[in-house]
Amino acid sequence: MWIYNFLFFSIICYSVGLDFHANSGPWVVPTKGEPWPLVYNHIHRDGFLLLRPSVFEIETNIDCDIISNAIERYHNIILREARVGRKAMEGQPKIFDRHDSDFNGMLMKLRINVLGNCEKMPYLHMNEKYKLEIRNSVANLHSHSIWGALRGLETFSQILIPSGDGANLAVKNQTIFDEPKLPHRGLLLDTSRHFFPVEDILLTLDAMSYNKLNVFHWHIIDDNSFPYQSSAYPELSQKGAWHPSMVYTPKNIETVIEHARLRGIRVIPEFDSPGHVASWGLSHPELLTKCYDSTGKPDGRLGPIDPTNLNIWQFLRTLLTEVMSVFKDHYIHLGGDEVPFDCWESNPEVISYMEEHGMSKDFTRLESAYIAELLKIPASRNVSSIVWQEVFDNGVELTQDTVVHVWTGNWSEKLSRATQAGFPVLLSACWYLDHVAGGADWIKFYGCDPLDFYGSENVRDLMLGGEACMWSEFVDRNNMHQRVWPRASAAAERLWSKSIDSTLHVAQRLEEHACRMNRRSIPAQPANGPSFCIV
Repeated sequence: MWIYNFLFFSIICYSVGLDFHANSGPWVVPTKGEPWPLVYNHIHRDGFLLLRPSVFEIETNIDCDIISNAIERYHNIILREARVGRKAMEGQPKIFDRHDSDFNGMLMKLRINVLGNCEKMPYLHMNEKYKLEIRNSVANLHSHSIWGALRGLETFSQILIPSGDGANLAVKNQTIFDEPKLPHRGLLLDTSRHFFPVEDILLTLDAMSYNKLNVFHWHIIDDNSFPYQSSAYPELSQKGAWHPSMVYTPKNIETVIEHARLRGIRVIPEFDSPGHVASWGLSHPELLTKCYDSTGKPDGRLGPIDPTNLNIWQFLRTLLTEVMSVFKDHYIHLGGDEVPFDCWESNPEVISYMEEHGMSKDFTRLESAYIAELLKIPASRNVSSIVWQEVFDNGVELTQDTVVHVWTGNWSEKLSRATQAGFPVLLSACWYLDHVAGGADWIKFYGCDPLDFYGSENVRDLMLGGEACMWSEFVDRNNMHQRVWPRASAAAERLWSKSIDSTLHVAQRLEEHACRMNRRSIPAQPANGPSFCIV
């Protein structure tokens, strides 16, 4: 096995021009002041400015809590960059000196000009476009919305570099025009297989903002545990959580949503059914299908939700209505994937029900009937649904606003089929972060183009974006952040950037970006190989 690993490793190194020989020094020389993700149009100019953090100001024309919070947050980030810069440059020659002919003076202020209103909640298709101009003592950040201002502030914080004089940061004269390629740029975190404390979720949201991701897909429950504390059905978490301390209370969820809101990140919950519901049965076994053995007797197991039980619908309406009111987003993820049919097939009542309704023994039709009824619950509240691709594959009658989330198989073909049928789509199939290859495996994530499917040029409005997925069977708070970052950064760039960079330059920029996240308390793992970060 080692020889295959070595060959794979060698191919990766060769593809990015990296030298992995002993005593050859760092594999990748990091860039300095290059933004992540790659910006749309970057105009470099001669000359540079120095910025003294202790006197530097950020001002805005808009009275908005999201912007005022961001100004304070980024001012602290700039102060931290200066402190680390002093440490990093100890014993090093000055890079930018005020006596240089290219010195154009001190950058005293960043002025944020927002043309739009103070919107309260992020949403699909929010305007994240911005223009950042740096050429004299006052830099200008222009945007039509507060969301563009947030993205521009992040870019501004990334282009600052240590000057080498021990007191200032430096920034080159430049103009940046930037906007995202796709509106839905997400990260899925599974909190059922392992529980993640709220502080780790908040740290994840911070890291998402540093990568311009704007959707936190909270796969909050599954077979293994039910940590969501329901007001209507508190017994679900009382009996279904791993431990009484491992639940997300309404206050916890409010904290997560607020933290995300201030960073321009939507929070979309997923309540998967009719499969992946074993934890529901610990408090409500009557909702699930009884499984039978080969002799026709119950064997003590419980399977998917029992679609023949009409009592499930009042329960589901109550639970999902509560969830939609708590999370507030216009979308809810209803799952619908990996439904095991063996339990349904063993149950005589299910078989009888199917015969009565002309389904023969086609269990995809039974699942489809369940999903079709389930989709009516969000629709009744003017909320749109997201479903995993099996729902579309099985021919469920979907409303045109139902989003098909592609996660497996020939994803290019799946995207093409769904969009040709008129449905909006999301892609995750090529961004499963739990698939670890070792080495610089961010390369395989960067190689995925979400628009690489037949007919994409005609359905740009239906390709909403995608999500990197961190399934947590073998991940908990002790290794989750390292697994996600900077590997998810590769997906973030492919979802944001309209053009792609050369692989070697991506590696250099990612080297800088991983260290940048380290300085901001994100324990991102090394991106490429032997290297170091000053934090």
